[in-house]
Order: sequence, then structure tokens, then C-alpha cells
Amino acid sequence: MLSGKTVMVTGASQGVGRGLALAAASAGASVVITARNLEAAEGVEAEIRAAGGQGMAYRCDVTDRGEVEAAVAATLRRFGRLDALVHNATSRFSGRPARLEAVTDEDWNDQVAVGLRAAFFCAQAALPALREAGGSFIVLVSNAGIEGSLPLPVYSAIKGAQRGLVKSLAREWGPDGVRVNAIAPVAMTPAMDKFFDAQPAMRGYIESGAALRRVGDPQVDVGPVLNFLIGPDSAFITGQTVLVNGGATMV
Repeated sequence: MLSGKTVMVTGASQGVGRGLALAAASAGASVVITARNLEAAEGVEAEIRAAGGQGMAYRCDVTDRGEVEAAVAATLRRFGRLDALVHNATSRFSGRPARLEAVTDEDWNDQVAVGLRAAFFCAQAALPALREAGGSFIVLVSNAGIEGSLPLPVYSAIKGAQRGLVKSLAREWGPDGVRVNAIAPVAMTPAMDKFFDAQPAMRGYIESGAALRRVGDPQVDVGPVLNFLIGPDSAFITGQTVLVNGGATMV
């Protein structure tokens, strides 16, 4: 499905990002794995290469505009094109439940920087290459940005704002042939493990709330949706949030 395409995934050293990177590579894409932890990103690159795919690990702190621009430039030097940029990176505070009165300035500022400001940096840096390729910009959002989440007011706000950005950019970039979409997954990640450790009752609540009665797998359940949104079969889809949550939220 993605043969000949190049996909860059932010925050791809673990969790959902790792699963997306592996899924895109398995569909034939050359994948750029970016993360602040280069060693962990190189581990994902090794997994891709072991499976016969092409990958490149690149250290990138998405809160730094210069590093985002450098990652895009390195992608173009290595592979000659960029067909999709997937902004998946999340703040270290994202999975920490806290009522609003307990939220610190550091918590708020970091989530805004990683989730929202970095999406802006990624969009600006990638646009020329995406315009040339007729590519896609995809943002990982959350059900929290649709319904709100009781212990995660900042995360819910950021994810809702990301969806607004996706819809606005879809309208702006549509005439240039660039599609912009969002994926809202429920998938098991290290961050979700920590969340369940802090809130044990939430595991059963989340699983029982899904029509399919389980939490998804990043590579197996979410990855194919990403490949679809990048590939030619979704050529008439833009400005949408695709919920990949086993029926936990239905719209």
C-alpha cells in the first residue's frame, strides 16, 4: 500500500508511535523514527530493518522548531521525499491524572509545547514537501478531546485543540492536494500502563466501555488505519478524526 512512500513519525520510539512506524514499514514505506531518545529510536529502526524494511532513526525534540526542521531536511536528504508526517509525540505529563486545581504551570506548558505547539512546528516544516508529494499530515488525538476526561483536563484541552487545527489545515491545504486527518486511538502503551497503575479501576472501566471489550494494539489495530489514511484508497478523505477505539466512543 505504501511502497515508494516516506513517512516520518514523531515520538516513535515506543508505544503507539512505535506501532505506527512498524506498520507503515510493513506496508512498504521508508520510515523516519524521531524521538528525543535516539537509542530507543534506533531500536525501532533495527526492528524495521530486521523485517526487511527501510528506516532511519533521528533525534528530534519536537518542542524545538529548529530540530523539527532539521528532521524534515534529513528525511529529504536520505529519501528524497516526504509523503506523510505523523505527529504522535506526547508530553511526559499526558498520562498523569490530575484535577484542575492540582495542575502545575510546568504540566500545562509541557503539554501545550509537545501536543499543540509542536504540531504547528511540524505542519510548517513539512508543508513544502507534502505539497510536492501530494501527501498527508496526520495528528494522533484522543477520545479525551471529543468527550473530555475527568482526570485529564489539560490533555483533553490539548487534544480538542489539535482536532480544531486538523480541520482548519484540511480546508487550507486541500486546494494544494495535501490531506490532513486525525486518529483517535485507544491502544496499550507505556503511558497507559502508568495510568492504569495510578488508577487501577480505569482498566476495567475502559475495557468494559468498549463494544469489543478490549484495548487496542498500536501496530495491529491502529497501524492499518494510518496506512489507509496515507495511501491512495483514502484520496477523498480529509479533515476527519477516525476513532480507533473498539467502539468506546461512537459518533
